[in-house]
Amino acid sequence: METRYGAPVVADEKTTLEGMLDHYRVLLLEICSGLSDEQLRRPIVPSGTSLLGIIKHLSFVERGWFQENVGNEAHELPFDQETDPDGDWRVEESETAEDVFSMYRASIEKSRQVMAQKSLDDLVEFPRRRGYSVRWILAHMLEETARHAGHADILRELIDGRTGTGY
Repeated sequence: METRYGAPVVADEKTTLEGMLDHYRVLLLEICSGLSDEQLRRPIVPSGTSLLGIIKHLSFVERGWFQENVGNEAHELPFDQETDPDGDWRVEESETAEDVFSMYRASIEKSRQVMAQKSLDDLVEFPRRRGYSVRWILAHMLEETARHAGHADILRELIDGRTGTGY
Protein backbone atom coordinates (compact mmCIF):
# COMPACT_ATOMS: atom_id res chain seq x y z
CA MET A 1 0.00 0.00 0.00
CA GLU A 2 1.40 3.38 -1.00
CA THR A 3 1.72 5.99 1.73
CA ARG A 4 2.58 9.65 1.77
CA TYR A 5 3.23 11.65 4.92
CA GLY A 6 2.78 8.45 6.90
CA ALA A 7 -0.78 7.93 5.73
CA PRO A 8 -2.13 5.58 3.08
CA VAL A 9 -3.03 7.50 -0.08
CA VAL A 10 -6.18 5.40 -0.45
CA ALA A 11 -8.03 4.68 2.80
CA ASP A 12 -11.12 5.63 4.73
CA GLU A 13 -11.32 9.12 6.20
CA LYS A 14 -10.43 8.19 9.79
CA THR A 15 -7.38 6.14 8.78
CA THR A 16 -6.16 8.94 6.52
CA LEU A 17 -6.59 11.69 9.12
CA GLU A 18 -5.03 9.62 11.91
CA GLY A 19 -2.11 8.71 9.63
CA MET A 20 -1.46 12.34 8.79
CA LEU A 21 -1.67 13.34 12.45
CA ASP A 22 0.81 10.59 13.32
CA HIS A 23 3.13 11.90 10.61
CA TYR A 24 3.28 15.32 12.26
CA ARG A 25 3.65 13.81 15.74
CA VAL A 26 6.71 11.86 14.55
CA LEU A 27 8.04 14.84 12.62
CA LEU A 28 7.98 17.00 15.77
CA LEU A 29 10.09 14.46 17.62
CA GLU A 30 12.48 14.20 14.66
CA ILE A 31 12.87 17.99 14.56
CA CYS A 32 13.98 17.87 18.21
CA SER A 33 16.37 14.95 17.75
CA GLY A 34 20.09 15.44 18.17
CA LEU A 35 19.82 18.67 20.13
CA SER A 36 21.17 19.33 23.60
CA ASP A 37 18.94 20.05 26.58
CA GLU A 38 20.00 23.69 26.40
CA GLN A 39 19.11 23.94 22.71
CA LEU A 40 15.71 22.32 23.27
CA ARG A 41 14.90 24.77 26.10
CA ARG A 42 16.30 27.88 24.43
CA PRO A 43 13.66 30.51 23.65
CA ILE A 44 14.55 31.70 20.15
CA VAL A 45 11.75 34.15 19.36
CA PRO A 46 10.33 37.11 21.33
CA SER A 47 7.33 35.06 22.52
CA GLY A 48 9.72 32.81 24.44
CA THR A 49 8.73 29.70 22.49
CA SER A 50 11.15 26.78 22.68
CA LEU A 51 11.13 23.39 21.00
CA LEU A 52 10.58 21.64 24.31
CA GLY A 53 7.80 24.10 25.14
CA ILE A 54 6.01 23.14 21.91
CA ILE A 55 6.24 19.46 22.81
CA LYS A 56 4.94 20.12 26.34
CA HIS A 57 2.09 22.26 25.00
CA LEU A 58 1.03 19.56 22.55
CA SER A 59 1.08 16.97 25.36
CA PHE A 60 -1.61 18.95 27.14
CA VAL A 61 -3.51 19.65 23.91
CA GLU A 62 -3.63 15.89 23.18
CA ARG A 63 -4.89 15.27 26.71
CA GLY A 64 -7.51 18.00 26.53
CA TRP A 65 -9.02 17.24 23.15
CA PHE A 66 -8.75 13.46 22.94
CA GLN A 67 -8.68 12.19 26.49
CA GLU A 68 -10.86 14.74 28.23
CA ASN A 69 -13.26 15.79 25.52
CA VAL A 70 -13.52 12.69 23.31
CA GLY A 71 -12.78 10.12 26.04
CA ASN A 72 -14.76 11.96 28.73
CA GLU A 73 -11.87 11.52 31.20
CA ALA A 74 -11.20 14.61 33.29
CA HIS A 75 -7.57 15.25 34.20
CA GLU A 76 -5.86 17.67 36.52
CA LEU A 77 -3.45 20.24 35.12
CA PRO A 78 -0.27 20.96 37.10
CA PHE A 79 -0.94 24.69 36.72
CA ASP A 80 -3.95 27.01 36.97
CA GLN A 81 -5.16 27.99 33.51
CA GLU A 82 -6.81 31.13 34.88
CA THR A 83 -3.72 32.58 36.57
CA ASP A 84 -1.07 30.86 34.42
CA PRO A 85 -2.45 30.57 30.87
CA ASP A 86 1.02 29.77 29.46
CA GLY A 87 1.76 27.02 31.99
CA ASP A 88 1.55 24.35 29.32
CA TRP A 89 4.38 26.03 27.35
CA ARG A 90 6.79 26.51 30.25
CA VAL A 91 9.37 23.81 30.90
CA GLU A 92 10.32 23.77 34.57
CA GLU A 93 13.93 23.44 35.72
CA SER A 94 13.04 20.14 37.36
CA GLU A 95 11.70 18.68 34.08
CA THR A 96 14.17 16.94 31.82
CA ALA A 97 13.82 16.81 28.06
CA GLU A 98 13.14 13.09 28.37
CA ASP A 99 10.36 13.81 30.89
CA VAL A 100 8.67 16.09 28.37
CA PHE A 101 9.17 13.68 25.44
CA SER A 102 7.84 10.80 27.56
CA MET A 103 4.80 12.85 28.52
CA TYR A 104 4.13 13.58 24.83
CA ARG A 105 4.53 9.94 23.79
CA ALA A 106 2.21 8.83 26.63
CA SER A 107 -0.39 11.44 25.64
CA ILE A 108 -0.24 10.25 22.03
CA GLU A 109 -0.63 6.61 23.02
CA LYS A 110 -3.62 7.40 25.24
CA SER A 111 -5.14 9.49 22.44
CA ARG A 112 -4.82 6.54 20.05
CA GLN A 113 -6.55 4.28 22.58
CA VAL A 114 -9.42 6.74 22.94
CA MET A 115 -9.78 7.19 19.17
CA ALA A 116 -9.79 3.42 18.52
CA GLN A 117 -13.16 3.31 20.28
CA LYS A 118 -14.72 6.22 18.39
CA SER A 119 -16.36 6.96 15.08
CA LEU A 120 -15.82 10.29 13.33
CA ASP A 121 -19.56 10.87 13.60
CA ASP A 122 -19.63 10.48 17.39
CA LEU A 123 -20.42 13.63 19.33
CA VAL A 124 -18.50 14.71 22.42
CA GLU A 125 -20.44 14.63 25.67
CA PHE A 126 -17.82 16.27 27.91
CA PRO A 127 -19.38 19.44 29.38
CA ARG A 128 -16.87 21.98 28.01
CA ARG A 129 -17.13 20.75 24.40
CA ARG A 130 -20.52 19.09 24.23
CA GLY A 131 -21.76 18.71 20.67
CA TYR A 132 -18.39 18.73 18.88
CA SER A 133 -17.94 15.86 16.44
CA VAL A 134 -14.95 13.57 16.75
CA ARG A 135 -14.31 14.39 13.08
CA TRP A 136 -13.92 18.10 13.90
CA ILE A 137 -11.62 17.34 16.85
CA LEU A 138 -9.40 15.04 14.78
CA ALA A 139 -9.19 17.64 11.98
CA HIS A 140 -8.41 20.35 14.54
CA MET A 141 -5.65 18.26 16.12
CA LEU A 142 -4.14 17.64 12.69
CA GLU A 143 -4.15 21.41 12.06
CA GLU A 144 -2.79 22.23 15.53
CA THR A 145 0.01 19.67 15.37
CA ALA A 146 1.01 20.54 11.78
CA ARG A 147 1.04 24.25 12.63
CA HIS A 148 3.35 23.68 15.56
CA ALA A 149 5.55 21.36 13.47
CA GLY A 150 6.07 24.33 11.14
CA HIS A 151 6.99 26.52 14.11
CA ALA A 152 9.39 23.84 15.34
CA ASP A 153 11.00 23.55 11.92
CA ILE A 154 11.75 27.28 11.94
CA LEU A 155 13.11 27.15 15.51
CA ARG A 156 15.37 24.23 14.56
CA GLU A 157 16.69 26.19 11.57
CA LEU A 158 17.47 29.14 13.86
CA ILE A 159 19.32 26.85 16.29
CA ASP A 160 21.61 24.99 13.91
CA GLY A 161 20.58 25.68 10.34
CA ARG A 162 19.00 22.25 9.76
CA THR A 163 15.71 22.12 7.91
CA GLY A 164 13.28 19.73 6.30
CA THR A 165 14.18 16.06 6.28
CA GLY A 166 17.77 16.64 7.37
CA TYR A 167 17.12 15.77 11.00
